[in-house]
Amino acid sequence: MANSSYTPPVAFAILPIFAFANAGLALGGITWADVTHPVTVGITLGLLIGKPLGIVGFVGIAVTLGLAQLPRDIGWPHILGAALACGIGFTMSLFIAGLAFEHGSGDYFNGDRLGILLGSVLSALAAFAALHLALPKSPADETST
Repeated sequence: MANSSYTPPVAFAILPIFAFANAGLALGGITWADVTHPVTVGITLGLLIGKPLGIVGFVGIAVTLGLAQLPRDIGWPHILGAALACGIGFTMSLFIAGLAFEHGSGDYFNGDRLGILLGSVLSALAAFAALHLALPKSPADETST
């Protein structure tokens, strides 16, 4: 049986570093034009806004139609935080972008990866902020501030 003390470092450090290193994006030489390129902006906004909007929207439809109900002690801020975290989809996004742009002229090769990186980082930050505000604070957290 594997030692469970390895799980956090592997899950939160080694795997993300491995995925980032294999993304094939050289960060040196990235310009503001690269960041504001339509492909980069589109992918970034798709991960940061599109995925959460779709998730919250379909959860809302399911709840409204009576097909589902929110669990006790779970509200819409929690759903929003979880939906924002879904924008972190780094590995699958790289796979889909590779399929989408593999037959193009190659102009989008760095833009798609840059957009995925930006969208994933911004989604992680937004999810952290939303869940930090939505989740109850433990008594230990309140006494330390």
